[in-house]
Amino acid sequence: MIKKYIGEKNMKFYEILMEEGKKDGVVKNVVGGIIVNQNNEFLLLTRKRDDFYGGIDELPSGNMEENETIVEALTREIKEETNLNVERIENYINSFDYESRSGKKSREYNFSVKVKNVNNIKLSEHECYKWQSIEEVRRNPKITKEIKFTLEIYYFNLIEHNISF
Repeated sequence: MIKKYIGEKNMKFYEILMEEGKKDGVVKNVVGGIIVNQNNEFLLLTRKRDDFYGGIDELPSGNMEENETIVEALTREIKEETNLNVERIENYINSFDYESRSGKKSREYNFSVKVKNVNNIKLSEHECYKWQSIEEVRRNPKITKEIKFTLEIYYFNLIEHNISF
């Protein structure tokens, strides 16, 4: 099933990402998905106010479960949080480290993904969602600098310059 999303070569790359995280002391692995609509706007979800980092706007993302691959985790988290079905993982964009609520060193691995129907969003864990252009992202004070940087990389390479990874 996993190979329908990615090839053998990409599976090895994802294993390398996990190995590097272990070497760096990462205890908690998180995956994030960049979803873009036909207007080149990014899907952002607003965390519930009483949640960790409450009120921020973020990518659909979540923790990897034990023995779960990046592909499985990304597909599951996007489905759980948005009700969207991942068609394919397009590109690895970047990763960043942060400290979790429990004080664990965490790393979020971010990927651009293609979903089947961007109009079928149903939230389960967030207050609301919005579509924002890169200009709106740049002005949005509720997005962390790490997510802004992630979206700038995506925008610069894949939209502005049409560079494929």
